[in-house]
Amino acid sequence: MKRVVYTDLDGTLLDFSDYSYDTALPVLNILKKKDVPVVFCTAKTVSENRYYQKKTGINDPFIVENGGAIFIPNDYFSFSFECRKAGDYCVIELGSSYDKLRRALKEIRDETGFRIKGFGDMSVREVALDTRLSIEMAKLAKEKQYNESFIFDEAKEKEGILFRKIWEKGFSVTHGGRYYNIHGKDASKGKAVRILSGLFEREFGKVETVGVGDSRNDISMLKAVSLPAVVKNNKGGWVDAEVADLYRARGEGPKGWVEVMDKFIINRD
Repeated sequence: MKRVVYTDLDGTLLDFSDYSYDTALPVLNILKKKDVPVVFCTAKTVSENRYYQKKTGINDPFIVENGGAIFIPNDYFSFSFECRKAGDYCVIELGSSYDKLRRALKEIRDETGFRIKGFGDMSVREVALDTRLSIEMAKLAKEKQYNESFIFDEAKEKEGILFRKIWEKGFSVTHGGRYYNIHGKDASKGKAVRILSGLFEREFGKVETVGVGDSRNDISMLKAVSLPAVVKNNKGGWVDAEVADLYRARGEGPKGWVEVMDKFIINRD
């Protein structure tokens, strides 16, 4: 049976503190030899995903900005399907435009007085300092198209008001780690995974899917795969997720990721 891996990046395939993926590289190489697609499914931008694909030697489809769009290399599948051609990719867009998301956040800020600060309000240097990214990577992180990451600097009890306002504006919100993310209601990691898995099934027949994440914004992805798993977060615990048959890895970040691949793919062959 064909297997496909869907994986988050920050805090999962990438180390939470230094964004290192060295621990996972040997296993990634094994997956490539086994012809197992590794699909990044992240909050990151197109540019960030392409950067990490180049670093790890992966050339499979990827899902950007919490399900905002699916980027599939041209001629990756043997059949045609509806998409927008964009350079080397066939793009299935699910999310709203960045300008609309920015405008909605500004309206909410004006209406409530909430301290909301998005990546669009920050300089490259500010993003670098806040995320502990290099200047180069901060530039890539700001190249958003379908999602806006923002800091909500208010008491936890005001979160419900924020969420309601976002829904009233016609958008959705997720929260993973430090940042909240506003995106289109039709966009989610889970929906993108189901669409892409459908394409893999058209190509290969029945497909077994493995999903790995570490935070709340991975839950919809985990619910959309055959074999869901979470790694420990930087606090040494697991995200509180009601997902059937969820495997909880003992390791944090890339160490936990390797453990999941060993369990569900490498040691099963």
